[in-house]
Amino acid sequence: MATFKQLPSNNWRVQVRRKGRYVSETFRRRRDGEEWALDIERRIDRGEAPTTRSHSDPTLFEHLVEMHLADMLEVGKPPRRSKAFSMERLRVRLGKVQIRDISRERLIQFAKDRAKEGAGPTTVSMDLGHIKTLISHAAAVHGVQLTTASVDLARIALKRLGLVGKSNERDRRPTQDEIDRIVAYADANLRQSIPLGRIVRFAIATAMREEEICKIRISDINEVTRIVIVRDRKDPRNKDGNDQKVPLLNSTGYDAWSLLQEQRRHRNGARIFPYNSRSLGTAFRRTCRKLKIEDLHFHDLRHEATSRLFEAGFAIEQVALVTGHKDWKMLKRYANLRPESLLRISRTISPLTPLNQNAVLPLDRVG
Repeated sequence: MATFKQLPSNNWRVQVRRKGRYVSETFRRRRDGEEWALDIERRIDRGEAPTTRSHSDPTLFEHLVEMHLADMLEVGKPPRRSKAFSMERLRVRLGKVQIRDISRERLIQFAKDRAKEGAGPTTVSMDLGHIKTLISHAAAVHGVQLTTASVDLARIALKRLGLVGKSNERDRRPTQDEIDRIVAYADANLRQSIPLGRIVRFAIATAMREEEICKIRISDINEVTRIVIVRDRKDPRNKDGNDQKVPLLNSTGYDAWSLLQEQRRHRNGARIFPYNSRSLGTAFRRTCRKLKIEDLHFHDLRHEATSRLFEAGFAIEQVALVTGHKDWKMLKRYANLRPESLLRISRTISPLTPLNQNAVLPLDRVG
């Protein structure tokens, strides 16, 4: 019997289970899926081996997208929102192109068109990465006669043209005056249900992202050790189940533990900050516009918190315990230190002690 499920991309996932056989396929229209499912059931009844449409006829680029998404869903690894959006965008732009026509020239033209639309080098680079993934998956998993050589050659040419590349590292740090103005305005805004001022201070105290702050549950807090478990913390190599214990410090100018207790007095639910992370981001942007604070993102508060931890004298390993970074290469882009901070750090270091950024400070400095 066939089952039908509509995916976030609006495609239809069709699954046929019959006489111990299992076959699945993805379709743009449900009607196409119904016709395919009926044909598959008849094949199984006749004792024939069922063959999926895309596996038997992967002629268009959209077939590669469908094959990849279907396979990832089948093994329980559906794409996250950003990847699903990118895949759907590629399907719309290149879906009807014959896979034999995905040449170096075609990909270069695709990148030029994306650049004209306003896509930056990082976005174009990600698009090419997804295209390479689709081609590699079809070749490795389904034996489709494809090669990624055209993608590699196109990337070389586009890099020289400046159309692909890494993102520029942001070094925007809010001034204390900007932070004070945001907090004061948010606290005085009685029409806003989200305690933005308290959350801004908590973000600078903990270096947490919006989603991480909004996920904290009372059960994740250890009252004795003052440590909170951050669930499913973002990590490029381990996106699920990456739970981390984070100390709640008072080292960045804001006391994370006091702010957490203050918030608990205003909430009775399971979550400490029971708000939608998107709504939180919207409230922050709206406040910045109202105060005419330009080019400041909520994520910049994470940069600010990381920089303040370094300026407070913490070593790399200790800062990583708070931010969740794995090594200095990943962490250094967040550390935009102000020269004045070295004067404060120098007062805590003996003149006879070399300034070693990798030296672990005493435990009583960790808090």
